[in-house]
Amino acid sequence: MKHLLFSLLAIATSSFAAKPNILFLLSDDHSYPFLSTYGDTNVKTPTLDQIAAEGMKFHRFFTGAPQCVPSRATLMTGRSPVAARMTRFSAPLPRDEITLPELLRDKGGYFTGICGRSFHLDGSGKGGPEIARVFAEHELKTFEKRVDFLNGCGDPAVAGSLAAFLDKKPADKPFFMWANFSDPHHAWNAPAEFRPDPASLKVPAHWPDLPGVREQLADYCAEVNRVDRTIADVLDVLKKRGLMDSTIIVFCGDNGMAMPHGKGSLYDPGSNVPFLVRWPGVVKPGGDSRALISAEDLAPTLLAAAGLEAGSKMSGVSFLPLLKGEAQTPRKRLFVERGPHGSAPVEVGMTNAGYDLARAVRSDRFKFIYNCTPWIPYSPVDSAGGQAWKQMQEANATGKLPAGMKATYFTTPRPVYELYDLEADPAELNNLSGKPEAATTERELRAALAEKMILDWDYLPLPDLMEGNAGEGGGKKGKGTGKKK
Repeated sequence: MKHLLFSLLAIATSSFAAKPNILFLLSDDHSYPFLSTYGDTNVKTPTLDQIAAEGMKFHRFFTGAPQCVPSRATLMTGRSPVAARMTRFSAPLPRDEITLPELLRDKGGYFTGICGRSFHLDGSGKGGPEIARVFAEHELKTFEKRVDFLNGCGDPAVAGSLAAFLDKKPADKPFFMWANFSDPHHAWNAPAEFRPDPASLKVPAHWPDLPGVREQLADYCAEVNRVDRTIADVLDVLKKRGLMDSTIIVFCGDNGMAMPHGKGSLYDPGSNVPFLVRWPGVVKPGGDSRALISAEDLAPTLLAAAGLEAGSKMSGVSFLPLLKGEAQTPRKRLFVERGPHGSAPVEVGMTNAGYDLARAVRSDRFKFIYNCTPWIPYSPVDSAGGQAWKQMQEANATGKLPAGMKATYFTTPRPVYELYDLEADPAELNNLSGKPEAATTERELRAALAEKMILDWDYLPLPDLMEGNAGEGGGKKGKGTGKKK
């Protein structure tokens, strides 16, 4: 009997040891293509470039939302924020939503941890004693029980936190660590050594080339450069312990940069983020993929890498075959949602930076956006007080802003429906919704979005499906056309 027990223990130990360790690195407010491995000359990111060179980089990885909380809910649950009931920014993740680290621990024998800047899934912690009482009474903060190690800390302390986590890890268990970084989130305060010359920068096509835009872009790039240095220190911990070859390293941003067209918006810069995977012996060095990947797909993929099945409620699809260089049916579409931001109450005169309800579906070539609160004027999340937005407002007021930007940022009410040809218009400044030549594509995307909303039990009304009506805006004639002139 004793020999049998030892044999079973040996088999279990061997099974766990064969599983790869997983280090998930998550930057904050980090839009694609702000890594130099993507050819972006505005930044210098040698550490992350090396991860990409030794693994695979993805150009079209999209988060579940252009905001921190719902985006992270998707990464951890393999479900949309809507399905996971996490569209309200200050919400805690419901206890019955089972996360990636829980499945790795309970089904795969992993030692699991979270460290760094707030992981954002235990509620915002704001609202005063009344809200705190509700959280305490109903035990809504759950992550201390979901993982073995939980340590909130600033970016410089992440490396030390990883070391402390590894010191506690049982020798016979693989590990999963989710390390969160604050950079390049506001406040933009990286030292001058990281900051490029504003005059040297290439300004994206969705912004006007104004001095304030260049200054704030330089501030942002400095933050990206700094997080690259911070991650180098984290990787040094693995190197010193001889763990680099046995660890899957995944890097991505949680959502896009806090500038117009980015964080809080359903345009690509709001949810298209850098995504890198390094897995020695499995992922061939120098991989380069333009496949559409949703953040819903991350958890199922990492579970598959650990030899485990996806969670029963996960809607994401594993892209493990793609990582292994095997054939994989590509995604046809992915979905992104927008809900309230922060903990600010709804107020008269507010902008959509604090409150907005919208959904989007994206295919290889086209993007369809459905705005359910179009009467609320646009304003960028977290950067409305910055000089870039102020100078854009001034340019608009004096008639100096290009027509596409004026329509995108300063039309009120905003269009209910937006459609973009991302091949012809990658900046998403020319709304094709309601145009007869785009009617078939628009109808297909509206139907796909409606299906997703139904299956996710979305609380918003479904978009008009244009049945028997390919006229302007796809609804009643002249309503919600959103034409940009």
